[in-house]
Amino acid sequence: MFEAVRNNKRIAQIILAILIVPFAFFGMDAYFSDAPGGNEVAVVAGTPIGALEFEQALRDQQDRLRAAAGGEVDRALLESEALRRSVLDNVINRRVLALYAADNRFSVTPQELQETIAAVPSFQEDGRFSLERYEMLLRAQGMTPAMFESRLAQDVRIQHVSLAVGDAGFAPLSSARRFLEAQLEERTVSELRLSGAGLAADLQVGDDEIGTWYAANAARFQRPARLQAEYVVFDREAVEKQVSVGEDEIRAFYDGNPGRFGVAEERQARHILLELAADADAAEVERVMGEARAIAEQLRKDPSAFAEVAKEKSKDSGSASRGGDLGFFGRGAMVASFEDAAFSQQKDEIGEPVRSDFGVHVIQVTAIKPASTRPFDDVRGEIETELRSQAASRLFAEQAEQFANMVYEQPDSLAPVAEALKLEIRTTDWVSRNGGDVGGYGSERLLDALFADDAVASARNTEAIEVAPNTLVAARVKAFEAAVQPPLDEVRDQVVAELRREAGAKRAQERGGAMLAALDKGEAVEGNFGAVRKLQRAAPGLPGEAMQAVFSAPAAKLPAHVGLALPDGDYVIYRIEAVDRPQITDGDERVRAVAEQYGQVLAERDFAAFIAELRKRYEVQVKLAPRQAQQ
Repeated sequence: MFEAVRNNKRIAQIILAILIVPFAFFGMDAYFSDAPGGNEVAVVAGTPIGALEFEQALRDQQDRLRAAAGGEVDRALLESEALRRSVLDNVINRRVLALYAADNRFSVTPQELQETIAAVPSFQEDGRFSLERYEMLLRAQGMTPAMFESRLAQDVRIQHVSLAVGDAGFAPLSSARRFLEAQLEERTVSELRLSGAGLAADLQVGDDEIGTWYAANAARFQRPARLQAEYVVFDREAVEKQVSVGEDEIRAFYDGNPGRFGVAEERQARHILLELAADADAAEVERVMGEARAIAEQLRKDPSAFAEVAKEKSKDSGSASRGGDLGFFGRGAMVASFEDAAFSQQKDEIGEPVRSDFGVHVIQVTAIKPASTRPFDDVRGEIETELRSQAASRLFAEQAEQFANMVYEQPDSLAPVAEALKLEIRTTDWVSRNGGDVGGYGSERLLDALFADDAVASARNTEAIEVAPNTLVAARVKAFEAAVQPPLDEVRDQVVAELRREAGAKRAQERGGAMLAALDKGEAVEGNFGAVRKLQRAAPGLPGEAMQAVFSAPAAKLPAHVGLALPDGDYVIYRIEAVDRPQITDGDERVRAVAEQYGQVLAERDFAAFIAELRKRYEVQVKLAPRQAQQ
């Protein structure tokens, strides 16, 4: 029990930290007052959401996307209109939730607020809440504890509202059982396929028909505009090649950061846990403490018996089987009372019993790894890499500005910037606007810039465009070909193939429909059905449309038949020969799992409906202009 809590302590802290919405540092009081700056992106219940609040929320979301993707995020996504709208919707939703919480007097107790703050890892040192660190971080944000706690309380109230609505999602077991039975239903089928291509093989297509069809569908054969470009890439890799770090710098960093390369003391201990409820009365406390003292005294006389006594009496099932051994741990891994005792005892000492939230512990420290400093040679490479990265970051920032300025100020050639920053001028093959790329970078902004009318006409450099994190590209048009409409003779074979495909599909559908009608009457048809196969809704063995057709077909009388026209021009008839419907009880574990998942879907649906209703109640007006219009 004790070991399980120790192992999950950090998880519990993370869960609590997630419940603290990141916007707590960024003006939660703006929910009830006019936002600064004057530029409104939305109005909720007559109070504006300002551009500053929105832009901060947008930057936060962009940072989270970068972190989630390891830094590799397409710039076009981060600047997309869809992301901006999504972020604004989130800000508005939080505003209406805050208003609802205020109107309905949702409250947060001081104890709940304290526990929430204490669980935030940023406010902890060595696994414990640090008042000094807490106040320091708030000062860095220009906030007092009272301001932060007021805003955080508002945020927790919003969480109360969200959880109250989300917890209402409930799926009856009977509904989940019927859904599961439908998913596990099995149908035995065979198929008869009519080939559209085969039915149209003898089709003769006249010149007039070919010409008429081509004229109506000419755009399908148009070759899009394309260009060749020359370009230069400026990235961190190019900068790092210019950076060197001296031995003196590495040694100075090592000597100046002794705490950075230290290894904290660790201890190995074993314990015997006796159960004692947190609310136990004085008599029960004295009884358990007395038993613990007796065990400690016994083990002081015979320490070799510790493992056997732990196996016999310890209530920590995780460690009892190992003689109470908890392995090595550092500060912050255990609850405070246990940790204080373990780090104050001498090696092999049987300490006085210690009480924690889990009960009473008899502890013996079995090994100590003293604090130490990692040798210089062990960390030299690590320091060099870090110093090189720092120097490259500074140099990249300086040269990125130089790169951007040079391609703009000397627009007729990429040679000057390539020579100044030791970059290679590269050339693309033919590139189309849709689905094209420059040097492997499929940046929408870069392609837009190259295919812009003025870039094509003047062949001037594009601006420096960020195509990936720490990667800038500038390019210019080297050759351009406008969109071309090929003559009919050039694509005649393709036109004939398409006409035959359409005609074949029509013939297959007509013949298949007639065969299906005959089968429904019990009549024989030409053609053979293939081998039988078993299909299940939960494990699709056919394309989606075919699965839907097979499982939606009435099966009261077997065999049953259903027909389907396929995108490739074929027509297929499925014969349903057997249906197996499983019998499942409400007590089946799978039913409960489905009910849980279904409940989550219902909760999300209910929450979305709740938000939509609040947005109507508080009269939301969206004023955010599209990015293009803003420019």
